Formats: sequence, structure tokens, C-alpha cells
Amino acid sequence: MIKVYGVHGSPFVRKVFIALDIKGVAYEIVRQMPFSGDEEYKKINPLAKVPTLVDGDLTIGDSKVICRYIDNAYPDPALYPADAADKARADWFEELGGTYVTELATGIFFQRFMRPFAFKQEPDEKLVADIIDNKLPPILDYLEGEIPANGFIFGEFTLADLSIVSPFINASYANYTVDSSKWPNLAGLIDRVKAIPQVATILAKEAETMGLKTNSATS
Repeated sequence: MIKVYGVHGSPFVRKVFIALDIKGVAYEIVRQMPFSGDEEYKKINPLAKVPTLVDGDLTIGDSKVICRYIDNAYPDPALYPADAADKARADWFEELGGTYVTELATGIFFQRFMRPFAFKQEPDEKLVADIIDNKLPPILDYLEGEIPANGFIFGEFTLADLSIVSPFINASYANYTVDSSKWPNLAGLIDRVKAIPQVATILAKEAETMGLKTNSATS
């Protein structure tokens, strides 16, 4: 059986869990915190990041690499578009969502959730305000123009949709949601992705295992 090393709540691990669930592929979760100093884990992933996937003799890290493997190994239903140009756009959205958008959204999550609850520190609301007021709006404006008012970016759901939405799920745990009056297309996509049964199931498991609750308040 496939093993996935990681924990519920990581936007990167979440993507792998959902990809496997949509494919209907059974897997075992091996609880692994990132950057834990676990020397045994470093033997299979020297970067000490999560997720790592083990499938027989294959061991790979990085959620993009893992999801590409899952889609190739279990091709139905497809999680990436078939057209070459659409594939390139999907790769771009996956990269954008997994890097810059995740950096900003997890910055909010770290300050408002991890600092007070894990480290017993006050959040740096000045830093959070800079993210929300200055750094996020230009990227939200861009995404708003790329996302359709209805449905998904390429018609059917793909990992491009999930890659964009996943960071905002983490930000919602820290009392931030995308303002639907300013960015209705993006806000609508977030709602539609969260309503996908496999996504909803994983989010419910996150709430159960991490003691998290989504918050609908807009910041």
C-alpha cells in the first residue's frame, strides 16, 4: 500500500491526500511533522519536508512531483487538463499557488494561529496587515481575472484549482477569508472546491485531528 508521510493541515500534504482520494487509491498516513529533526525521516527525504510518498520501491518528495506521479500511475479521472497549453497554464497555477500564495497565506496562519497556540506568543498583526492590505491584493486581482465566474478553471476540477484554493483554507483557520465583494470569482472557486466530496472529507479530518474550525469572517 502507498504510504504518505505528513500531517493533516499542511496545504501540500492536503493536495496529495485529495488526489489519492479522488483516484480511489488506498494509502496509509505516516504521521510526520516537517523539519522535526527526525534523522530517520531524513534518510528518505533529506529536505525534511512533507509530504513524501512511498509506493513500493519508489520514494519521492514534493507535492507537485507526487501528484504528477499519481495522475500518471492512476490516470482515471485525470487531475490535469489534456491540452498542451492548458497543461502549461495548470503547471503555472500550481506553481503560483504552491509558492507565493502559500507563503502569504501561511504567513497569516503562522502569525494568528501558530504563534498564539503553539508558541504562546502574540501575533504580529502589523505583519498580517501588510500581507492582507498590500501583498495579497495584487495577486488576488490577478487570480480574479483568471478564474471563471462558475465552474472550474479548465471546466472540470483539476489540481490547478486545488493549488490555488488550498492556501486560503489555511488562512481561513486564522480568521481570514477572501472578500467576495471584491474578488467574487476567487471566493466562488474556494467554495466550489471545498464542496467537492473528497475535499470536504479531508477538511473534516483536519478539523477533527487538529482541533481547527473554519471561520467565515472576512478580514
